[in-house]
Amino acid sequence: MDYRYLGRSGLKISEITYGNWLTHGSQVENDVASACVRAALDAGITTFDTADAYANGKAEEVLGAALAGERRESLEIFTKVYWPVGPKGPNDAGLSRKHIMEGINNSLRRLNMGYVDLYQAHRFDHETPLEETIAAFADVIRQGKALYIGVSEWNAEQMRRGQALAREAGFSLVSNQPQYNALWRVIESEVIPAAKELGMSQVVWSPMAQGVLSGKYLPGAPLPEGSRATDAHGGANMISRYLDDDILSNVAKLRPIADELGLSMAQLAIAWVLANENVATALVGASRPEQVAENVKAAGVAIPAELMERIDQALAPSIIRDPTLTVSPGSRP
Repeated sequence: MDYRYLGRSGLKISEITYGNWLTHGSQVENDVASACVRAALDAGITTFDTADAYANGKAEEVLGAALAGERRESLEIFTKVYWPVGPKGPNDAGLSRKHIMEGINNSLRRLNMGYVDLYQAHRFDHETPLEETIAAFADVIRQGKALYIGVSEWNAEQMRRGQALAREAGFSLVSNQPQYNALWRVIESEVIPAAKELGMSQVVWSPMAQGVLSGKYLPGAPLPEGSRATDAHGGANMISRYLDDDILSNVAKLRPIADELGLSMAQLAIAWVLANENVATALVGASRPEQVAENVKAAGVAIPAELMERIDQALAPSIIRDPTLTVSPGSRP
């Protein structure tokens, strides 16, 4: 495993981060989830990402239990706040001072930890003054409940405004967590340049385009039984945008490139994301321990420039680049 700095900070994180969005607390049993976490640790992964809204808090509980007994100082734990949790009352979502303060306390209780390394604004809250949000995050840091603050799916203007206020408050935003992969490149034209300017790096989710870039979905073929695309509660709505025969045909053109590098298509997809210098880590999940062992083989892989160009050529008709697609809900969900 290789390690990279998170933004313009001194914190190093593993190039591959284990994430438990669609698995822990919902799709897989707790003992399997624990086995996946153990496989991640065995592979050298030290960074783990979750959120309070994942399975309405259960994902944090499962991750905390799976990591119990590990040396806390040897781990980097990320969680997030914004989406509805609990009974989903009027203050159970967003980035108000009330929700942030209650959110961090509840996350630490579920994780059974004294602090998290990175606390992230899971989206931009249009209903709360940004000054209130940043002041609350500053207090979370001063209280020692989080060491660093990041955001997720903020656009370039929101990141600039947030960073300016954060620096006035005595800290810096160090990261953004966007969807990014060889098909979904909406952050390239505006978000990544802004992040470089602001000293922030990307913590990427969906590096395999919800599994499409793994090559398991074939044009004209039935959806694989038990796959994410067939699970209404496990991300079927997210993957549907990619399940077009033209897109799948273009993805299939990547197989010879993966073969040439001695990689699986899933490993190629992760290595492609890590080739962007502004990416600190790629989030991968797993429903089986062996998936973790395979995915980590993408760490440290260098893809030659000519093969990067061939990837672009193969996917060109299917690549989505519109920067306006980096968007947060206009009102709290």
